Amino acid sequence: MDDRFADLAGWPYQPRYVEGLKGYDGLRMHYVDEGPRDAKATFLMIHGEPSWAYLFRKMIKVFTGAGHRAVAVDMFGFGRSDKPTDDETYTYHFHRGALLAFVEKLDLRNICLVVQDWGGVLGLSLPMEAPARYTRLIVMNTGLPAGEEAPAGFAMWRAFNCSQPDLNVGETG
Repeated sequence: MDDRFADLAGWPYQPRYVEGLKGYDGLRMHYVDEGPRDAKATFLMIHGEPSWAYLFRKMIKVFTGAGHRAVAVDMFGFGRSDKPTDDETYTYHFHRGALLAFVEKLDLRNICLVVQDWGGVLGLSLPMEAPARYTRLIVMNTGLPAGEEAPAGFAMWRAFNCSQPDLNVGETG
């Protein structure tokens, strides 16, 4: 499958994979890890839907150019990470747990959390589990859930998308 990612413009990064995440046996998660491991700050980038770590290709260069560590993860089901075939697998708790296990497995510290879109809905809950690991937030184009019911418009949007036989986000015409 990696051959599908060959020769991407602006993507000189070597693929890295982590396996054996606690509670995610048999699944392999892709990530980019650039810059010094002992940097004063680690920028952890979590993409939204329907994207992957490629979204952060230009930011990785900026962060590492400033001497920082840059880690961009592909959540399960996206990019180079494994894609479980059962649609029921993809829940908030599934993704959130995988991100928590990923941070723990790599023992990331001094994290500046960079979140975008659904990456924010998931990622903004991570510092509450391990506040000593996080130092800063960069929040882009995301919601800030307050624990209230989703508005009726969201339920309508979700129902429409679920009713579509194919939601080809890569189609341009």
